[in-house]
Amino acid sequence: MTVPQFALVDSRDDAVTASDSEAIIIATIQGEDGVEIASGSQAVDGAFDGTLAEVLATLGAKGKADEVVKVPTLGRLGPPLVLAAGLGKVDGGITPEQVRRASGAAARALPSGTTHVLSTLSALDPQATVEGTALGAYAFTDYKSESAGEPLATIDLLSPAEGSSRDHQATVTAATSIAEAVILARDLVNTPPNDLYPEVFADRVRELAESVDLSVDVLDEQDLERNGFGGILGVGGGSVRKPRLVRLRYKGSKPVRKVALVGKGITFDTGGISIKPAAGMENMTSDMAGAAAVLATIVLAAKLRYPLEITADIPLAENMPSATAYRPGDVLETYGGTTVEVLNTDAEGRLILADAIARAAEDDPDYLIETSTLTGAQTVALGNRTPGVMGSDEFRDRVADIARRTGEGGWAMPLPEELRGELDSRIADIANVTGNRWGGMLVAGVFLREFVADDLPWVHIDVAGPAFNTTGTWGYTGKGGTGVPVRTMAAVLADLAERD
Repeated sequence: MTVPQFALVDSRDDAVTASDSEAIIIATIQGEDGVEIASGSQAVDGAFDGTLAEVLATLGAKGKADEVVKVPTLGRLGPPLVLAAGLGKVDGGITPEQVRRASGAAARALPSGTTHVLSTLSALDPQATVEGTALGAYAFTDYKSESAGEPLATIDLLSPAEGSSRDHQATVTAATSIAEAVILARDLVNTPPNDLYPEVFADRVRELAESVDLSVDVLDEQDLERNGFGGILGVGGGSVRKPRLVRLRYKGSKPVRKVALVGKGITFDTGGISIKPAAGMENMTSDMAGAAAVLATIVLAAKLRYPLEITADIPLAENMPSATAYRPGDVLETYGGTTVEVLNTDAEGRLILADAIARAAEDDPDYLIETSTLTGAQTVALGNRTPGVMGSDEFRDRVADIARRTGEGGWAMPLPEELRGELDSRIADIANVTGNRWGGMLVAGVFLREFVADDLPWVHIDVAGPAFNTTGTWGYTGKGGTGVPVRTMAAVLADLAERD
């Protein structure tokens, strides 16, 4: 899906009242005495003679988060429709995430076929408005036989009263690129696995790399065998669609830091010989969400020209049961020589990540960021919206804080030393799972730590739940791929470029 075009318009009242758009989006607040009109919407309220809050209250509006109430303008304004999007309670001030969610909810509520709208929420926060509107308007329709009508194509944004127009335009441009990156990740996750397997994913990487001048190297099964990537080969051995390792490199002007990105790319996960239950297995099309996020992030970094040197290692495999599949009891030799006893073939992500992390660490990065839909235990511990963040204490806390500020969420989790003993193997250097069900998310992080170079600040972001929404919609998040944690990783890279 393409991102709508965003255009800043002057904050004069007549720019609102005389707009030729099909709808105007305003923000409302859940006040103590009922619904209130947020700043930036004075011209719209004036067209209703200052009674818009009363009209909305009559229609049942409360100003709650994710609430959208439609009001026909009946000729009072150029556009025929007002959408009042609730911010919720704003004690302590309006946050970017409130604006982002309200913008997304309004975009999802637009009448089918709406192509041009004006949003006044940008007067509160232009970046959050762009991101929320673009992501809320997202729909994956590539496999629909009937068109849902023309997509939202143009969004006029009311300029904030404070600041320069040049700064506002730069913000809108950057936010549009961020939204494009999230949508790229969503599109990849939502593509069915029969059309997106390792070889096809690698081809897609090549196309994107050429468009933003990234260097790319794709290792096929022969290259993987020759170079000792036993984890990727073992997991991918059961499929006729052979595994790949894709390596990307971006080097900005005068880079201040070198960062390695790693993302899990299981294009479909049956569980292998340790096969998963049938119920919900179709959601395993999302098991390459980490790879999609890493690809989208390095492409975004190239577009925004971050002053960093970034490498991305994306291991790709399809985990299938067959006569050639790896088995419980097998021992795999991963890249660098560590041997792993396989006790469960459904703990496959950590095996391909072991190869990729070890290879990424050879490039001597200053930081390593890895993300994956790694464990169902993440959803047990933190639910479907909060990623688990593990790794080096200081860097882990820094990433978790940034994740919360982007609105994607994130919670710092420990890697207890006592869990390492539970991964001891009778015959190999390490086993891929423990013999019990406790602390599964943390155990996976402890396993990955074995392949991280000493003294390398690193972080593992487990997005098993947050990367793929199987429940109801909210804010700017629909069903299917969410694009988490693209915005987090982009913000971390920006933070490293600025603070380091």
